[in-house]
Amino acid sequence: MPTDFATVSQSAASVVSQAGQSVVRVDARRRHPASGIVWSSDGLILTAHHVVRRDDTIRVGLADGRELPATLVGRDPSTDLALLRVNAADLAATELAAAQWREESSLGVGELVLALGRPGQNVQAALGVLSALGGAWRALGGGKISHFIRPDLVMYPGFSGGPLIDGAGTVIGLATSALTREGGIVLSAATVQPVVEALLTHGRMRRGYLGIGVQPAKLSTAIAESLGRETGVLLNSVEADSPAGAAGLLVGDILVALDGEVVQQPEDLTLLLQGSHVGQATTAQIVRGGSLVEISVTVGER
Repeated sequence: MPTDFATVSQSAASVVSQAGQSVVRVDARRRHPASGIVWSSDGLILTAHHVVRRDDTIRVGLADGRELPATLVGRDPSTDLALLRVNAADLAATELAAAQWREESSLGVGELVLALGRPGQNVQAALGVLSALGGAWRALGGGKISHFIRPDLVMYPGFSGGPLIDGAGTVIGLATSALTREGGIVLSAATVQPVVEALLTHGRMRRGYLGIGVQPAKLSTAIAESLGRETGVLLNSVEADSPAGAAGLLVGDILVALDGEVVQQPEDLTLLLQGSHVGQATTAQIVRGGSLVEISVTVGER
């Protein structure tokens, strides 16, 4: 047993040392520094939105001890993610060690994990287990989170924005304490990737806008049987000069699908209007006068 324990201990220390090369200090708020994850070797740093309190004087502390200025590429408060960039000229010929991310489908409850942070010069670690895994959910700010991942470990001050890693040193996700009232959770690659792409392209997460007010509505028996579901969302208001108004949507219409995706509750519509539909002509399937009708509507940006 002592030999086995020593082996596990040494292995964990080695994994932390290796994975720690991709963990940086993020100094972007008045008090305690936080942590970040090297997203790409050319200087992109992923961190938590809530730890970036100032945009003009951001400093990043690298694993090799250097401290470099960084700029804010963009942020998404709804998923508590922010993307920073260290100038390639400041990096000189040295490439950063980009983290390797793991697929969520292979995770298991009870798996041993390590949370890493670099609130100071040296990397820090906390050991625990994956205590809960679940499917997609919506954060308090409306952000779409692809998987619910909660570790059972201590998130020390300054760990927000840092990674949760597995026994091989692969990143399971970015740790944040700002999205739920129940404690820290982890944002996996499936959540992070589209946000990073949007921030690189637009500097923000684009939010779709139709210009309608909605409420849940029960479908007629015939329509419910035809669609295989019982509810849609009733349009209780349509703003003048809005995308919905321009498309001919009317108060009293019941929206049941957008771009082929089912809409049964207002929350479904909120999720569908995040990002990719902005500026695109899409098909709204509605119930009007007891019949199913399809109308083309170009989604605006909120």
